[in-house]
Amino acid sequence: MEQKPDTIKVSASHKEEIFADHANLYVTVRGSSVVSGNEAMKKAREVSQLVEALTSFGLDPEAIQLQGVRIETANGAVFKSSSAVYRLKIKVAKLDQLAALLDIIAEQKNATMERIEWKYPEEQARESGLESAMTKAKAKAEKVAASLGVNLLGVYDFIENAFDEERPPMPFQAMEMGMAARAKGPVEPSLQMEIQHGKTIHVTVDIWYRVSSFSS
Repeated sequence: MEQKPDTIKVSASHKEEIFADHANLYVTVRGSSVVSGNEAMKKAREVSQLVEALTSFGLDPEAIQLQGVRIETANGAVFKSSSAVYRLKIKVAKLDQLAALLDIIAEQKNATMERIEWKYPEEQARESGLESAMTKAKAKAEKVAASLGVNLLGVYDFIENAFDEERPPMPFQAMEMGMAARAKGPVEPSLQMEIQHGKTIHVTVDIWYRVSSFSS
């Protein structure tokens, strides 16, 4: 064990709850034809219908990305009549639009909402958490030094640790939009789906302060 002579060690922590400021939606669309590359956004009918609906609402076209295409064929041969599953990533920069966008996706009979990826302003929270933890550590060190009758001379060593505590998202099954039950009436696609999410940032510091000899 490393020895740190003429030092006192103090530990302090800070936690801060933050909320997502944007999100990524991962959606699959089952198409009746195979189109590869960015052309799929325009020429794959089912995909282009979803893109048109989202952009008509006001979503930036650049926020919709095609991440992959999976061909579905029974005998291994690819024909023009083969079907495909298109994987889309949709960035939602304004979370107040999330519920409406989920509804738009739900209206597409071949679309499946797979999952929501929440994104956070983490860097700012970590920086402010570190500053608060260091302030607490210094105040604690000054009290300990005063009680011992020594003076703080400087910092000998410093260790920072940070981790996230994110509550698990509310479980939901991927919403298959081609269900015959849809014809019976309107469906609430955002039911049992969160439209806001948060997590807690924990920052801890261990600081070894160099101290003077005991006052005579």
